Amino acid sequence: MEFQTGLIVFFCLMGLTWAQPVKYIDCGSTSGKVIGVDVSRCSSEPCQLHKGESYSVKVTFISDVNSKESTAVVHGVVGGIPLPFSIPVTDGCESGIQCPIVKGQTYTYEASLPVKSLYPSINCVAEWELRDDDNEDLFCVKFPVQIVN
Repeated sequence: MEFQTGLIVFFCLMGLTWAQPVKYIDCGSTSGKVIGVDVSRCSSEPCQLHKGESYSVKVTFISDVNSKESTAVVHGVVGGIPLPFSIPVTDGCESGIQCPIVKGQTYTYEASLPVKSLYPSINCVAEWELRDDDNEDLFCVKFPVQIVN
């Protein structure tokens, strides 16, 4: 009985480090359909992103097109103004997606979101796009974040 209780506690604690589903808005996915968005260590909204730390962002989507490649573009939207957000890998084919992308297939894009220490402490909206060969959005999602110390 103690072993089972220990396993339950272990799996509950592990769940705290796994990605959590977040509420998002589709902001113009023209070449795909978003199924879900997960952000690691996001237990409430807006997601609190601590300076100097890195977070995992996963977007599961179904492609409506064939595409040889994909490119990620990320912005922090503050007061309606999109400000570029740097991510280490912009190539979607190196972020959990096996290319070429095939119409009708389901994919899970996974990327790292480092929060630089020089970023201001601010509430904003993360806008994440993955573009196909024709520069159309396989997905475009927005979700609220708060950058904190």
